[in-house]
Amino acid sequence: MRKTACVLAFMVAASSVQAQPRPMTPNMTCNQARGLVFSRGQIVLGTGTYTYDRYVSDGRFCLRDEMIEPAFVPTRDTPQCPVGYVCREFDLDFFGD
Repeated sequence: MRKTACVLAFMVAASSVQAQPRPMTPNMTCNQARGLVFSRGQIVLGTGTYTYDRYVSDGRFCLRDEMIEPAFVPTRDTPQCPVGYVCREFDLDFFGD
């Protein structure tokens, strides 16, 4: 009986936890979006109804086999706001054979 009560209490607590919505760049100014990326170092931003990505302030937030690539997102005041960077795997063909 006691075990059932604990499980029930856990299920009620877990069901009350809601996912926080990710910040949406179309609702922000370019400076607000850039500020979020640079103040947090890394953040997932929504860029449209079904689109999102992880943006970083610099290469420290990428894996060893990744490099940074400039990222541009739509914001309320700028169609292509330079928000920071995204991490991309090295393209070995880029360096030639």
